[in-house]
Amino acid sequence: MKKIVTFGEALMRLSPPNYQRFLQARNFDINYGGAEANVALALANLGYDSYYVTKVPDNALGHAAINSIRQFGVNTNYVVYGGDKLGLYFLETGSSVRASNVIYDRKNSAISSAKSEEFDWDEIFTGKDMFLVTGITPAISDKLAQITEEALKKAKEKNLEIVIDVNYRAKMWDLKKANQVMTKLLPYADIVIGFTPDILLEIDQNLDPDEHVNLLKRMVETYDLKIAASTFRTSHSANHNSLKAKLYDGKKLYTSKEYEFDIVDRVGGGDSFTTGLISGIMDEKPIQEALEFATATSVWKHTIPGDANIVIKEEIENLAKGGSTLVQR
Repeated sequence: MKKIVTFGEALMRLSPPNYQRFLQARNFDINYGGAEANVALALANLGYDSYYVTKVPDNALGHAAINSIRQFGVNTNYVVYGGDKLGLYFLETGSSVRASNVIYDRKNSAISSAKSEEFDWDEIFTGKDMFLVTGITPAISDKLAQITEEALKKAKEKNLEIVIDVNYRAKMWDLKKANQVMTKLLPYADIVIGFTPDILLEIDQNLDPDEHVNLLKRMVETYDLKIAASTFRTSHSANHNSLKAKLYDGKKLYTSKEYEFDIVDRVGGGDSFTTGLISGIMDEKPIQEALEFATATSVWKHTIPGDANIVIKEEIENLAKGGSTLVQR
């Protein structure tokens, strides 16, 4: 069985129920997630041997966050316990013309104060096949950027395939800082998902797929990648989107079919595309088939409340083939 390691911050999500605004809220729904945790959970649910590396406080909240992904079969043996605080974010779910809004409370979280010696990357990567990290982790702190680079160096030494999901978050750092950090990390990657900060500095972030697909080719050439891929989203409203994806493998540009769908919960849609693409690569699917699987995985997530994608391969493959929405009896 293929073994995948992910590294990043575990988060508690607090959301006002029933599309309420923060100013109206008198209680919150609780979910646990984080980009790398979401990928690890979804991969385990798809049948892969996934390992999640993070640091959380050694208290009930830290253990609750880890338990929330361990229950789906994620290996958490390399989780470090310590520090004072679990990372937190608040999500106000949008509707119609009102966009969703996120407020982060991650300062001084357990992982932001992590030390290099707390992670034995040599042991963690022994016998593993792939390593995933996102641009969110190095955005947390300069120390986390350093630890991320240490992890990437060791993963490269041990010949793991390396996936970097850019996952740019404007509320965590600006593009200039992101570019300074990520241009040091991206050369380790074999596969990059999302547009890199150097490209985002130059273009309108409201990407037009027909105008910017050539930039995937530029990413492959700049960072000597096997694959560069990105989703392209049209937001008809906060509850109704269209989505397709494109991938360049150094030889050919691939495009998935486009889906139009209603949204239950948008959080984790990008993580699910990453999950689906990793799955397709691990299963050695043809590139077009892997891209279709990844896009369908992302679309499926939008129908599920919470951060994580609770789905099995047969459900994704059914959607990718144009499956029915009739009641399954």
